[in-house]
Amino acid sequence: MESQKQILETVNNFQISRVILTALELKVFTALKNKMLTSEEIAAQIKTDTRATNRLMNALCAIGLLKKKNSKFYNSSVSAQYLNESSPDFMSGLMHQNQLWKSWSFLTDSVISGTCSANLEFEDSWLKSFIEAMHYRGKEQAKILKYLIDFNNVNKMLDLGGGSGAFSIEFVEMNKGMKSVIFDIQEVIVLTKQYIEKAGCGKSIEFLEGDYLSDEIGQDYDLIFLSAVIHSHSPEANMKIFQKCHASLNPAGKIVIVDFIMDETRIIPERGALFSLNMLVNTTAGDTYTFSEVSKWLTAAGFSAITKKDTGFSSSIICANK
Repeated sequence: MESQKQILETVNNFQISRVILTALELKVFTALKNKMLTSEEIAAQIKTDTRATNRLMNALCAIGLLKKKNSKFYNSSVSAQYLNESSPDFMSGLMHQNQLWKSWSFLTDSVISGTCSANLEFEDSWLKSFIEAMHYRGKEQAKILKYLIDFNNVNKMLDLGGGSGAFSIEFVEMNKGMKSVIFDIQEVIVLTKQYIEKAGCGKSIEFLEGDYLSDEIGQDYDLIFLSAVIHSHSPEANMKIFQKCHASLNPAGKIVIVDFIMDETRIIPERGALFSLNMLVNTTAGDTYTFSEVSKWLTAAGFSAITKKDTGFSSSIICANK
């Protein structure tokens, strides 16, 4: 940032984010769908105060997400496509940002204490929103990653902490005959199965439920894939995960890690630097790590031939052989 104006604009941008998140939370865009409604009609439908709703609707018009004609509001083309729950392109993962808003509000406390300070009570819908957010991101990344990973001689892979299965779906579709085992906690696997059924690739994907820090993760894998896993844990926990992966791989197996990998200054990539704070406010010991740190853990766990390449979307791929 190079000017007072830029600083002020950046600081004030939180207001725009909050307006959008509140409108999503109240289902304003979904209530409008393809209709033109007054703020009174919207307020009656979403059960909110009429005057306050009118202010919210006007603000949404000001930032270009709604249109207004003769005191009636309607969705812009962008809102109708991406913010209306009735649309097949609805960005459902945005609801996860509401939970992040709450936890990031405790950033000052977390910097003082050194760990997660928020006493967050997760609603039943939180996990669903989180997995939807990860799926929305993962399915796009998987289309690129499948060409950056060597699947030669891989007959069986483990998708550790696989979430929605977005990566496994893309990988098994490209590599016919390959099997993928998705490992995650029971509550997630319930959701995972829905995504796999929708994708129609259930014959190539199996499921394992458990905690990968304390439970067995299976054996005889040719490749173990970890996306967005190591940033959730401490160095000690990651070391334990790598040791467990090494023991579960076939002799010629390999591990593939996708995550924000920081340069030695811990400033680049920018998203990774910010994400380290996301881990501070949302986990007890998570962080973003450097290539030298991850390499050290992999080497200590018995891996060799460790390489890194950029993905093109701020993260990196680290590969290592057993």
